[in-house]
Amino acid sequence: MSMKLTATVKLLPTDEQRQSLLQTLEQANAACNFASELAWQNKAFNKVRLHHLAYYTIREQFALTAQLAVRVVGKVADSYKKDKTVKRQFKPHGAIPFDARILTWRLEKQSVSIWTLGGRETIAFTCGEYQKLLLQYQQGESDLVFRGGQFYLFTTCEVPEDAPIDPEGFLGVDLGIKNIATDSDGNIHAGHHLLNVRHRYRRLRRKLQKLGTKSAKRKLKERSGRESRFARDTNHCISKRLVKTAKGTGRGIALEDLGGIRDRVMVSRRRRDELHNWSFQQLRDFVSYKAKRSGVPVVLVDPRNTSRECFVCGHIDKANRPNQATFKCTSCGHVSHADVNAARNISRRAAVNPPNVSDAPAPIARPIAEAVAAPGTSLQL
Repeated sequence: MSMKLTATVKLLPTDEQRQSLLQTLEQANAACNFASELAWQNKAFNKVRLHHLAYYTIREQFALTAQLAVRVVGKVADSYKKDKTVKRQFKPHGAIPFDARILTWRLEKQSVSIWTLGGRETIAFTCGEYQKLLLQYQQGESDLVFRGGQFYLFTTCEVPEDAPIDPEGFLGVDLGIKNIATDSDGNIHAGHHLLNVRHRYRRLRRKLQKLGTKSAKRKLKERSGRESRFARDTNHCISKRLVKTAKGTGRGIALEDLGGIRDRVMVSRRRRDELHNWSFQQLRDFVSYKAKRSGVPVVLVDPRNTSRECFVCGHIDKANRPNQATFKCTSCGHVSHADVNAARNISRRAAVNPPNVSDAPAPIARPIAEAVAAPGTSLQL
């Protein structure tokens, strides 16, 4: 079994190579716009039909090699798959796919041989150790991307998966805003550092947007994407630790199914930004693919009342959680950290109703709690 992952490398072209790459992107995207116009006028959205209409003209008019012309037609046809009611327009520096005939990886020399309008160019690249491991399994197309003044290659890698384990229980994981993830072993991955970064960038954006000068706009552009990259890195680190813990103890991972939570809960105005910037889906996706690669099963459970149900006696009461961090059962007196108690409930729900693990998306284990939280419930995360 194998799974598809994307490896990203940064190209290190010379000034001449950089100019040649830019011209190639511009010419290829101009060819995309030409093919899109033909597809729109003739209602020829099928790849084969569009190829017959556009291929020879693209070769002659835009001076592209045969295989790049094929990739241009494929890009245009793919763009119309979801919606054929709007004509597609392509930016001059939009990403262009390259296959093995026009791009060759030379991993031992850490370079690529790529076709450009100026001929074949050998260009060095740099990447991290993790990306180097992925590149050993490189297969299929690579996208040439121009972003922030730099060239990158995004390439598909067919990475082998570990054999699925037969889990002995589940590591329950409670997801939240104050604490990004808390597992049933009592490990808490706090989110205060991420919240501080988000607040700092939010204040800076407001200040620069209000100022409105050219310098302020330049600063906004320079800082664009930093917050999301920081959050993404944080989620990668947390998901890696969770999978490592589950793998090392022979357990699966149980997560809450939080789909639609932003429509179900109510928060104060000052916490609205926190709720809508909460990247729980990204963390769940990272956990899912890392776990699949490691052979660790992942299941989703119903999140209703996990934070209000006592792990010891099963009593459910809103009063069991007097504040965000504390759980104190009004029935048996059990006291613990609220998120740890919730994570243990999640673990138990998955263990009581173990699902059939397959390659399909993780199924939802049936909840053991009977009470259902009504829509509009206040959120304590």
